[in-house]
Amino acid sequence: MADLIAPHGGLSEPVCCTVAAADIDSFKAEAATLPKVPVSAADLSTVYRFADGTLSPLTGPMNKETYDRVLSESVIVNNGKKYAWTIPIAFPVTGETAATLKAGTKVALTNPEGEIVATLDINDVYEWDKQAYISSVYLTDRTDHPGADMVLKGTDADKTHLIGGEIRALPQPKNPNFGQYVLTPREVRKLIGETGWDAVVAFQTRNPLHRAHEYALVYALEVLMKQGKNAGAVLNPLIGETKGDDVNAEIRMKTYEKLISERALGDGDSDAELWGSRDDSVPDRVKLLGLDIKMFYGGPKEAIMHAIYRQNMGYTNIVIGRKHADVPFSDGTAIWGDFDAHEIFDKLDGELLIEPVKVGFAAFYESMGRVDLMENHSDEKPVFISGKDVRATLQKGELVDPRIMRETTSRILAEAMKQ
Repeated sequence: MADLIAPHGGLSEPVCCTVAAADIDSFKAEAATLPKVPVSAADLSTVYRFADGTLSPLTGPMNKETYDRVLSESVIVNNGKKYAWTIPIAFPVTGETAATLKAGTKVALTNPEGEIVATLDINDVYEWDKQAYISSVYLTDRTDHPGADMVLKGTDADKTHLIGGEIRALPQPKNPNFGQYVLTPREVRKLIGETGWDAVVAFQTRNPLHRAHEYALVYALEVLMKQGKNAGAVLNPLIGETKGDDVNAEIRMKTYEKLISERALGDGDSDAELWGSRDDSVPDRVKLLGLDIKMFYGGPKEAIMHAIYRQNMGYTNIVIGRKHADVPFSDGTAIWGDFDAHEIFDKLDGELLIEPVKVGFAAFYESMGRVDLMENHSDEKPVFISGKDVRATLQKGELVDPRIMRETTSRILAEAMKQ
């Protein structure tokens, strides 16, 4: 671990608040005697990410002082030094529950099925100013967008207070379909160390990949290699709670698996000059690993959080595209500018070691017979199909134009979405 990028917050290794295997029985026995506080399905993954160090240097949900500092300054302070942090994280509770809690008490956190997953030594209980949260995180006072919906209309609609404290959590159960791809920061760091790579770029996504999306990963990997680095890339989809109209994680993971195993990733779109003299190709330098944490749909502020998660995993770089983590207002107008997620990395008031590889939009161009960055083709019209048409094609069980989406991906989605 010593040779890898340091975890966030000036730590030498990621936080670990996960109960050791030998202590599980005694932990469960004690937790069963404690007052119980439920966490939502979306926040359940956050419990586990506090515990395994993905949210280092935090060891649990934020107290009010830390929470408010993130809202006002986009930093946390650890050992007297400022570190970038753009979305505050604490656990919402109802006013009724909050009235039973106070600093210095210990509670058991339960999942939606009522099972104990963690304990929390509470250090703060405070009112949740939802409008202040929305205005800071989403950079708008408007509430007609998916991020505000999560707070005002979702499972948090009746929650009026937040709790902070120190967490201890049981190990997260593995998803039987793709659990082998979901590793802790320590496990990821060990895996990276074994590759011998001296630079690793993570590609964040919540969607199946079009070739244009896929190209952003390929481009970022090639940028690092052209800098003389022995670089690799990790296709690192977010598999936590997402919007109802997003493709579910199990289907998406199948599409990513096939892209790599059938060596389609980058096929025809990679830099022939760079790879021509080599005895490897893009799929040889790409691994698939999932990250189980919820989406905030927070645009530029969430781009920084996506980077923090990946720094804790040991990645040196992250792909930041135009409109990263972007969603529009309910009327379809943009909340943020196309490049706001690029620019926020240059305006941070706290330390962030992981570096972005900033990538613009890409598309297929007939003149090249491949995907390329749109900025290189100002006078040429790209091959373009709307998302609505792509979805309609898949719902008919048909394959999308291969210039837009790989056949491997189309087949899996068409089978899953056929009506």
